[in-house]
Amino acid sequence: MLAVDTGVVEEWLSEFKTLPEASISSYATSLKDKTALISSLYKVIQDPQSELLEPVCHQLFEFYRSGEEQLLRFTLQFLPELMWCYLAVSASRDLQSSGCIEALLLGVYNLEIVDKEGHSKVLSFTIPSLSKPSVYHEPSSIGSIALTEGALSQHGLSRVVYSGPHPQREMLTAQNRFEVLTFLLLCYNAALSYMPAVSLQSLCQICSRICVCGYPRQQVRKYKGVNSRIPVSSEFMVQMLTGIYYAFYNGEWDLARKAMDDILYRAQLELYPEPLLVANAIKASLPQGAMKSNKEGTRCIQVEITPTSSRISRNAVTSMSIRGHRWKRHEQPENGNDATELGNFIIPEISVTSVAGERTGNGEKSRALAENDVQHLQGVQETATDPRTDSKGMPEIRRQKSVILI
Repeated sequence: MLAVDTGVVEEWLSEFKTLPEASISSYATSLKDKTALISSLYKVIQDPQSELLEPVCHQLFEFYRSGEEQLLRFTLQFLPELMWCYLAVSASRDLQSSGCIEALLLGVYNLEIVDKEGHSKVLSFTIPSLSKPSVYHEPSSIGSIALTEGALSQHGLSRVVYSGPHPQREMLTAQNRFEVLTFLLLCYNAALSYMPAVSLQSLCQICSRICVCGYPRQQVRKYKGVNSRIPVSSEFMVQMLTGIYYAFYNGEWDLARKAMDDILYRAQLELYPEPLLVANAIKASLPQGAMKSNKEGTRCIQVEITPTSSRISRNAVTSMSIRGHRWKRHEQPENGNDATELGNFIIPEISVTSVAGERTGNGEKSRALAENDVQHLQGVQETATDPRTDSKGMPEIRRQKSVILI
């Protein structure tokens, strides 16, 4: 670690201690723009033997419990790197050098599982229905859903999944380690839209390292430092995929693709069904080419959503269109005959309404309507031919329908 980085971190440690209460909000807002400080803090966390690691972890915990939203997010951006450092040290069985990191992770966990009054939190998640559009799917792309009696009885009902209450933890053990880390990664994923690019890069890199360390793929990735396998749980891998899926569409395509391949590789070795399902679903939904997104632009996942405003097609048949519609008479050219002769067959002209410019009398109008009624009841007049006879040269006879509009 360079002396310049050490000076930046030491200045940051002393600056917050002398900061007045009224200036905390403006100070928290300016922290996200201090790229040199953030880079130096990453170097401190990545060095377990650094003398600044313990005061840095203590300062990050003070930020998190201060109640200021910007300070809380500042601490959250280092969470993936803190998890990797703790797991790497645990795999090497040198637990003494990870004491301050373990204390920070436990402190954040114990703060997140309770509300402001100190009561245990119960998190709820609503699973979207496949019959209704959401930001995750379109019903039209799935296909027709059979409207059975069971489906109709469940229509409009939403399934809610609950998580918690979670118990307080005083120390991390092999039994509760990934229960705590999975919940912390869930809190990180809830604030993904506020995480800077360097945090997303750290997330993708630590996901790859966790999944391939101790396996033959580690030689392909050329990862050094930790050669022993790091145990992971199925729930923890699903949370890793959630963050990686966001990184795909926010400027980290290459790192996210590599991380997803490594998670899929580890899930196949462990035979974990949940991460296999999620990883394959993400892989199948990805576009063919890499996303050329602007890292400094708006962060979002582009999806197609059914418009909420109701739209009526111009060609839709409604009661108003029926009342306002008038059929036009199919008039023959003046120089043509009144009836069209096709060989020996004569197709009569069917007059629906009288729309000519001349005005007919009441008697003529009633007679025309009566004739049209008779034609409508009798159907279409056509001359049927015997199919067994030779029909060469015979014209095609098409069915014509008459519609009466009164």
